[in-house]
Amino acid sequence: MITQVTKEPVITKVKKPRPKRGLSERQEERMFWVFISPWVIGFLAFSGGPIIASLFLSFTKYNVMSAPVFVGLKNFIDLFQDPIFYKSLGVTLYYTVLSVPFDIVLALLLAVLLNQKVKGQAFFRTIFYAPSIVSGVAISFLWSWLLNPVFGVVNYLLSFLGIHGILWFSGIRTVVPSFVLMTMTSIGGTMIIFLASLQSLPTDVYEAAALDGASKFQQFIKITVPLISPVILFNVIIGIINSFQVFTQAYVITQGGPNYNSYFYVYYLFDTAFNQFRMGYASAQAWILFIIVALLTFLSLHVSKKYVYYGDSAHGGN
Repeated sequence: MITQVTKEPVITKVKKPRPKRGLSERQEERMFWVFISPWVIGFLAFSGGPIIASLFLSFTKYNVMSAPVFVGLKNFIDLFQDPIFYKSLGVTLYYTVLSVPFDIVLALLLAVLLNQKVKGQAFFRTIFYAPSIVSGVAISFLWSWLLNPVFGVVNYLLSFLGIHGILWFSGIRTVVPSFVLMTMTSIGGTMIIFLASLQSLPTDVYEAAALDGASKFQQFIKITVPLISPVILFNVIIGIINSFQVFTQAYVITQGGPNYNSYFYVYYLFDTAFNQFRMGYASAQAWILFIIVALLTFLSLHVSKKYVYYGDSAHGGN
């Protein structure tokens, strides 16, 4: 018996020739690089270059007046043995834990109020946003006057309620909460982002919920918050990053006091670099700050997978 063996046909994949771009597309690409080149050049010259230089300097002993001397990991080892490092990091983390939830909740509630259809809506939005574009130095002087323990307006008003003697920026326990209270004048940007997200929500979902008997509060908790959860996550991450960059307020009002209880990390970095001229040590501080912020950002993104709604169950959320 003869068995006939048939060979299977070999299928070869033929690569389709890449379509040639037209003259208009090439011109558009060239114009893209022309228009973006100022930013690229500026970033490389004023940001990218200094970032690379700081990485090199973090392994050196450098005081500006003399040439850098390579010391390896000594700056990082000394940094982790410095009690002021842990003090400044603890103050900054404490401020972050207090300020980020406070700012997010306050900005969201303010955005909800400003999203209502009332007379003078544009005026109120402008009034609440305007303080966020005022200079940080001016805002710091304003709050140092408002919260002055001797002649401040806030203590004067609290005296009518029988509350006396709050030290605010002068007290060890009240100095960081006082800085958190200051953030009320800088939540305009966060509020605008929330306001834009609220205005983009579909109305038919709320109409269906109202027909089912859901109250306004239930609609806010069950519909609004899940739908804008990506925006909340974005503002939380930006808030964490900003909270680790507190400097102007501490420099203008307290200069690290009392007893180092407002000695924020960036103020510590500034003091090391521009008062002590220990540029190598300050560069190591800067890179430690970068690593901490990157880890906190990654942690926020990882934890948020269970709680952030992207409109598709495959991407997380409910």
